[in-house]
Amino acid sequence: MWRDHSDLSGVVDELTRAVSLTRESGTSRRAFLKAGAATSAGLVVACFMPLGMRRVFAEDVAKKPAQTLPNAFVRIAPDNSVTVLLKHSEMGQGVWTSIPMVVADELDCDWSKVKVEHAPAAPEYKHTVFGIQMTGGSTSTWESFAQLREAGATARALLIAAAAKKWNLAGTSDCRTENGFVLCGDKKASYGELAEAAAKLPLPSNVALKKPEEFRLIGKPTKRLDSKAKVTGTAEFGIDVKRPNMLVATVARAPVFGAKLKSFDATKAKAVAGVVDVVQVPSGVAVLGKHFWAAKQGRDALIVDWDLGEGAKISSEGLRAEYRKLAQIKGAVAKTAGDVDAALKAGKLIEAEYEVPFLAHAPMEPENCTVEIGKDGADIWTGTQFQTLDQGLSAQILGLKPEQVRVHTTFLGGGFGRRANPTCDYVTEAVQVAKASGKTVKVVWTREDDIHGGYYRPMWLSRLRATLGKDGKPAAWAHTLVGQSIIAGTPFAAAMIKDGVDATSVEGAADSPYLEAVPAHRVDLHSPTSPISVLWWRSVGHSNTAFVVEGFVDELAHAAKQDPLKYRQALLPEKSRERLALDLAAEKFGWGKPLPKGHAAGIAVHASFGSYVAQIAEVSVENKQIKVHRVVCAIDCGPVVNPLTIEAQMQSGIAFGLGAALHSELSFKAGRVEQSNFHNYTVLRSNEMPRVEVHIVPSTDKMGGVGEPGTPPIAPAVANAVFAATGQRLRQLPLRLA
Repeated sequence: MWRDHSDLSGVVDELTRAVSLTRESGTSRRAFLKAGAATSAGLVVACFMPLGMRRVFAEDVAKKPAQTLPNAFVRIAPDNSVTVLLKHSEMGQGVWTSIPMVVADELDCDWSKVKVEHAPAAPEYKHTVFGIQMTGGSTSTWESFAQLREAGATARALLIAAAAKKWNLAGTSDCRTENGFVLCGDKKASYGELAEAAAKLPLPSNVALKKPEEFRLIGKPTKRLDSKAKVTGTAEFGIDVKRPNMLVATVARAPVFGAKLKSFDATKAKAVAGVVDVVQVPSGVAVLGKHFWAAKQGRDALIVDWDLGEGAKISSEGLRAEYRKLAQIKGAVAKTAGDVDAALKAGKLIEAEYEVPFLAHAPMEPENCTVEIGKDGADIWTGTQFQTLDQGLSAQILGLKPEQVRVHTTFLGGGFGRRANPTCDYVTEAVQVAKASGKTVKVVWTREDDIHGGYYRPMWLSRLRATLGKDGKPAAWAHTLVGQSIIAGTPFAAAMIKDGVDATSVEGAADSPYLEAVPAHRVDLHSPTSPISVLWWRSVGHSNTAFVVEGFVDELAHAAKQDPLKYRQALLPEKSRERLALDLAAEKFGWGKPLPKGHAAGIAVHASFGSYVAQIAEVSVENKQIKVHRVVCAIDCGPVVNPLTIEAQMQSGIAFGLGAALHSELSFKAGRVEQSNFHNYTVLRSNEMPRVEVHIVPSTDKMGGVGEPGTPPIAPAVANAVFAATGQRLRQLPLRLA
C-alpha cells in the first residue's frame, strides 16, 4: 500500500502560488475568455466569485475584490444550444441537472436546449470554500448556486444588450426574455442569433437576479439530464475510456498496509498470452496487457516477495482491545461545560459502549485511470472528485507544469469519498505506470483490489456516561471517542486539527444540539495511529456519531420512562431545524398509531452538512433477521433547487446507510482484510430496500447539502426500532441479534 503524503503540502503550496500569480496577472482573464470563445462560436460568459462568498436567494451579498478569477461559465451557440460547464463531478448525486437548472432559470433559456460538460481541471474552477477544484462535503449545489445564477443573469443581460444594439434602441428597458428569445414589441431574436454579437460586448459590472417568485425551474421537480445517456449506455465512465494503442494494466500491491516490495519474478507473467510488459512502480508491480483479462492473469502469475513489516500484526480484535483501554481515559477535549466528573457521581450512572467497524466505499465502478503522455504534456481520463490535486501531483511525477496535465473528468460510477483522497492514489499510480512503461495505459482496479487495499471509513469505539435529573433530562453527559484521524498527515491538517482534535472525528458529537440542554457535558477524543489508510466515507464522522448519539439518547429516554419522540422534542428548541424535521417525520409517519403485528418503530434526527434530517424506521424481526419495511424521512435543507434530486438522494443515502447498518464490515487478521467482494462484504440487496417516503420542510434558511445527510440517521433509527421490537439494545454495527 503506497501511501506517501510527504510531497502533498508542496503541491498545494505550488497550486496556491499559481492561483495567486494568475490573480495578479492582467492577462489571465482575457486569455481564459479568448480560449472559451475560440472553442465554439457564440457567447461565452464567465462568472466571478471571491473565496467563501455566499449569495442565497439574493441575500448575504459579500463585496467583490478588485480582481477575481472566473470559475464557471456558460456557452451559447448559434444553434440556440446552451452549454453549462460543470466544475463539479457527477457521480449520481444529480448536479448534472440541478446546477444547470440554476443557470437556465436566470438565463431564461429553452431548457430542452441545455447541454452539460464536465469542466477541465483549471484554477478558474476552484471551489470557493476549499480553494481547489473538487466535489465533496455535499457542497456542490449551494457552493455553485450564486455563481451560476450570476452566470445566467450575465449572459441574459448581454443578449438583451446585443438585441437593443441590433434594433437601434436607446436602451434595454423595453426588452424582455422568454424561453431563449429576446423580445421587444413585435421584434424577436433568438439567443443563437444574438450570441456572436453579445460575445463582443463588455461584461456588465452588475446584473439583476430574479426574485424567488419569478423562478421557472428552481424549486420545481425536474427530470435528470443524464438519465437517457446512462440508460442507453452512451454515458462515458472512466472504465469505458479507450485510446489508440492503449494497454490495460493491473497492479500487484502490498498484501498488508505498510509492506515493502523486496523482489519479483515476472517470467511466468510475461508468458501469459496478451501480456506486453511488466514494470515496477512505487505502489507495486504493474502488468500491462492487450486487454484486462491478460493483465489480470499475468498479475496472478507474478511471483512477488514482500517485507510485510509491522502491518502484519494488525487485527480487529487487537485494535478493539486497544480502543477499549483508551476509552477509559479522558482524551483531547473537543467540548466541555460544567463539572462533568462531579455531576456523574451525583446521580445514577447510565453507561454504554458503542462500536462501528472499518468500512469500504465499494463503488459499483472500481477505481480506474487512463493516462496518455505526449510531447506537449499529458492527458488523464478518470472519474475523480479531486481535479486540482490529480493535476498537481501528476505534473510533479512527470516534471511538467500543472497546466500541461489535462484532466478529463468522466462520469463516476459512485464515489462516496473514495475518489477524493489526498494522495490521489489511483490517478498517480496510473501516471507512474504510464511513465515507467512509456505506453498509453488504463490501470484498472478489481473490486478485490479496492476492498483489500483502498481507503476505509475508520473503526470507532465510543464510551458514553450520563445521569438524569428529576425531570428525566440528562444532567451530565460524557462521551469519549476512539478512532483514527482521517485528516492527520494530509494538507488539511493545519486547518482542521486544533489542540489534538480532528474536527471530522467529533462532528455530530461535539456539536450535538442535545448538549445545550445538559448543564455538565464533555466530549473528548483519542486518535490512535495505524498503517491502515482511512478516509472520509459518505457522511464522514457523522456516519459514526449519529448512530452513537441517537442510540444513547434513546437509551436515556427509556431509562426516564418517556416516549422517545417526546423526549427528543423536550431536549430540542421548538423552532430549531432539527425539531421541525423531527415533527414533520413524526406527523407523516403517524408516530404513536398502532403498527402491524410484530412491527415496531424507531426514530433518529441528525444534522450534517448544513441539512437536518429525521427518519423513522418501521421494522420487524423474525428468526433474528431484521427487516426494514418502511422509512419516513423529513429533511430541512433550506431553499430547494430540484425536489426530485432531494428525494433521490435521501433514498440513496438511506440505502447506503442500511447496507452498513445491517451487513457491511471490514475485519483484519494478521494484517490482511478478511473480506474481498460483495459475497462477503455485503451491501443492501434490492429485495431488502424498504418503502421510503421523503418530505421536505419548507425553509428559507441557509441552503445545505443533500448527498450525505440521508445516511447518518438510518442506522440509529433501525437500532432503536429493533429495541422497541425485541428489548435488545444493539450498540455495535452491523446490527446482529443475540
